[in-house]
Amino acid sequence: MQKPAVTVMVKAARLAGNVLLRNINKLEALNVVQKGRMDYASEVDADAEKVIVKELKRAYPEYGIFGEEGGVQSERRHMWVIDPLDGTSNYLRGVPHYCVSIALVENGEPTDAVIFDPLRNELFTASRGAGAVLNDRRIRVADRKDLEGTMIHTGFAPRERARAGAQLKSVDTLLVQAEDIRRTGSAALDLAYVACGRADAYFEAGVKAWDIAAGLLLVREAGGKVCDFKGATLGRMDNRGPDNHQIVAGNLKVAEALQKVLVNTGYAAEFDAKF
Repeated sequence: MQKPAVTVMVKAARLAGNVLLRNINKLEALNVVQKGRMDYASEVDADAEKVIVKELKRAYPEYGIFGEEGGVQSERRHMWVIDPLDGTSNYLRGVPHYCVSIALVENGEPTDAVIFDPLRNELFTASRGAGAVLNDRRIRVADRKDLEGTMIHTGFAPRERARAGAQLKSVDTLLVQAEDIRRTGSAALDLAYVACGRADAYFEAGVKAWDIAAGLLLVREAGGKVCDFKGATLGRMDNRGPDNHQIVAGNLKVAEALQKVLVNTGYAAEFDAKF
């Protein structure tokens, strides 16, 4: 049975998804701002987050908010970690691959997660200890034994371009065994796809808590492993955690094999230096 908090999260995600869909046909008229180098947001991001926050606060006024657009609103033990539009660049260019991501985090650890793809009407949900679900169907990570023939997703965060050479070296090594490596433009959906077996693994650096908090719980509850590039547990998934995260996700064997490649190619060591 779905937890009450998840029911509220689902409603909020669907309302935000409606905001995204209503604006699809007027992308050229949207007000777009550049938050950082090659990092954009639009009025749709802000409007979708407002809808989410309103719904969540109505049900749980005592919980805090940590949103991509609105930042921190009331730091609490329980925090809603929100990405109202993960895949903004895709959305603004008319590429049909983006989602709404909401996580409930307790003392930095995700306890409940919702990722909603409004275009495909795909709803991914998870609660700690209760498994992961896609549209009422239980999901599991893929069962590959090694990197041979894997489909690996990654991303090239603009804030990590100083390490792009090391990342591409790891990609070159992975392509010896992998079927393909893809960059979809949505970290949250990458993790959701790992959770349901559409992708065998995912790795990226420079992602924020709101990008991955919901997705990492999905992967864990689908039987997968999530760690950083050196195999360590990720930091807190709230405003008190690291500003940027490294993440590796997949089933136990594939995640460990992928993480070792990132170490052996020198990519993981790049994060020991300051840029």
